[in-house]
Amino acid sequence: SGAGMLARRDMALSGRFTRIKVLPVLDAFSINGYFSSFYLTDLLRPISDQIEEIQSFREKNRGSQLFNHLSAVSEGIPALGWVALSQKPAPYVKEMNDAAMFYTNRVLKDYKDSDPCHAEWVRSYLSIWTELQAYIKQHHTTGLVWSKTGPIAPSSLFMAAPAGPCPPPPPPPLPVFTDESPKSDTTAAQRSALFAQLNQGEAITKGLKHVSDEQKTHKNPVLRSQGGEHQTSPSKGRAPCSSTPTPAKKHSPVLELEGKKWRVEYQEQTHGLVIEETELRQVVYVFSCNNSTLHIKGKVNSIIVDNCKKLGLVFDNVVGILEVINSKDIQLQVLGKVPTISINKTEGCHVYLSKEALNCEIISAKSSEMNILVPQEDDDYREFPVPEQFKTVWHGSKLVTEPTEIAG
Repeated sequence: SGAGMLARRDMALSGRFTRIKVLPVLDAFSINGYFSSFYLTDLLRPISDQIEEIQSFREKNRGSQLFNHLSAVSEGIPALGWVALSQKPAPYVKEMNDAAMFYTNRVLKDYKDSDPCHAEWVRSYLSIWTELQAYIKQHHTTGLVWSKTGPIAPSSLFMAAPAGPCPPPPPPPLPVFTDESPKSDTTAAQRSALFAQLNQGEAITKGLKHVSDEQKTHKNPVLRSQGGEHQTSPSKGRAPCSSTPTPAKKHSPVLELEGKKWRVEYQEQTHGLVIEETELRQVVYVFSCNNSTLHIKGKVNSIIVDNCKKLGLVFDNVVGILEVINSKDIQLQVLGKVPTISINKTEGCHVYLSKEALNCEIISAKSSEMNILVPQEDDDYREFPVPEQFKTVWHGSKLVTEPTEIAG
C-alpha cells in the first residue's frame, strides 16, 4: 500500500541520516584550525557521498507514486552542507527547506483527504530543517569557527568509519598521508616550510613562469578550439590523465500510460507526438524532452512539464493545473480551458490562451522571459509580458508590492 511504501522510504531516509556522520566534522572545528581546514574536503566526503546517493535514488524512481516525497528529500538534503559555509549558514538551510516545501505542498494536496499519514510525514521531515536552522542561529550564527588554541587534529578523524558491527581488531590503520615512514619531525618541517613560503609576501611571485601570448587562450584561437589546453614540456608538465570525460547517458524515449500517469520522457527532436486516449483522472508528466512537440487531446487532470528545452505543447482541457518547472524555451497553447498555469524556475515561456481560458490564473516564481498571448477578434494574438521586476514599499501597517514601470 501507499502508506507501507511511505514507511519503508521513511526508514531508508532515517538510515541515511544515521550514516551521515556530522559529529566528527563539528569535533574537528573545535581543534587546530589550520590542520583541520587542510582536510575539510576529506571530512565532508562521507556527507557528500550520501547526498549524491539520495539524489540518485530519486532520479532512478521517477515513476514512483511517492516521487514528490523523494523529491522533497532530494531538494532538502543539500542543507547538510552548511558546515562548509563560512558566513551565515542558516539562510542557506532555509533556502533548501523552501525548495523541499515546493514538493511537500504537493504531497499535502494529493493526500489531503485520503491519508493523514502523509501530512504527518511532511511535518516530521520539515521539522528536521527548521530545528537545524534554530541550532545554527543559536550556536553558529556566522558559521563554524576554527579554534586557534586547540590541539592538532588526529589523523583518525579523516578515516572512514567502518560499516556494520565491529570487526576483529584490524592492523593499525594507515594515515591519510601515504609516506612510508611518517615522523612528527618531518610533519613539523613540512608545515614550517609551507608557512615560510606564505610569508614571502610579494617575493613569492618571483618563481612564476612568464606566459607568452601564444600560450594564452584568449589570444590564441588554436588553443580555444582545443578547449583551452596548451602544450607543456614532458619534464615539467603534469602527467596526462588516463580517464576521459564520461559521455552523458543516453536514455530511451518513453511515451506510455503507467496507471493513471502518462509518461513522456527523453524525447529528442521528435515532432508530432500525440496523446489521444485520455481520461479525467489521468495526469501527464513530461520530463527531459528537447526540441519536440506534443499534443494532448481530450481532458486530463493535470500536466507537468519538467526539465524540458524547446518544447511545444498543445492541449485541449485541464481541470486542475498546468505546471512548468526547470525548463527553457517552452511554448504552450490552450485550445480549451485551464484554471491555473504555474511557471517555476523557467527561462522563456510563451503561453497562447484560448478565448475560453482568458480567466485562468498564471502563477510565476524565479522565472524570466514569460509572455502571455491573448486572442483578438481577427484570430490574431496580442502579446503581453509577465512582470519580472517589482517594487515593494511600506504602507503604514503592511508591505505593498507592485510591478515596476521600466522606462524606454
